[in-house]
Amino acid sequence: MNDAIWAGTISVAGHENAELEAYLARPLGEEPRGGVVVIHHMPGYDEASKEIVRKFAAHGYAAVCPNLYSREGAGVSPDDQAAAARAKGGVPDEQLVGDVAGAAAHLNGLDHANGKIGVIGFCSGGRQTFLAACSLQIDAAVDCYGAFVVNEPPAESGMKVTSLLSKAPGLSSPLLGLFGADDSFPGPEEVAVLAAELEKLGKDHEFHTYPDAGHAFFAVDRPSYRPAAAVDGWKKIFDFYGRHLSA
Repeated sequence: MNDAIWAGTISVAGHENAELEAYLARPLGEEPRGGVVVIHHMPGYDEASKEIVRKFAAHGYAAVCPNLYSREGAGVSPDDQAAAARAKGGVPDEQLVGDVAGAAAHLNGLDHANGKIGVIGFCSGGRQTFLAACSLQIDAAVDCYGAFVVNEPPAESGMKVTSLLSKAPGLSSPLLGLFGADDSFPGPEEVAVLAAELEKLGKDHEFHTYPDAGHAFFAVDRPSYRPAAAVDGWKKIFDFYGRHLSA
């Protein structure tokens, strides 16, 4: 096994051809490979997001995480960019779809790309993964505890997003969902509603809910981290992508 990788900061063209900072990692071998767009969580484009990108590269995928908050200004710290974006109610859905499309196009333009694209997101990125998979033609989507797919956000959250349930008929790919039983956003009842809707529509989906885990159980640098759930979750992610993103 050759797990040597290249990783670094690049630019990709996002919605309406906006220039976005992004973090790319790819294997150095010449084997055909699928691509993975990593959608960062609401706290923003941070070291944890970049570590996830490198993890995918070490497992044989080209992966990129676009900084969805790039429009908040070059040279602005990631924390300040995230705060500015949240103050505006978050990333508009149309803009998100265009940014993911641009990131996917960049991956498919790399040497040794096999043309297959996966999308994965955590927290707000989980919701945005579902949105992207219902709006674009992709090959595999992973929603890690994405809230507000079914329910509207509470008014006090300031989030200017709406339910995505009506978009479910457009789901273009198999969907893996990983959730915590102790989470409130999304709570188990929201996950159940989404599962029922996908079942009714005949959409390929696989949901797993972990006991004793809440929101952000993958986050190794936060008290919410749950090692058993995270380890099993990563196994499921790589098995899922192995089935759907291979040449």
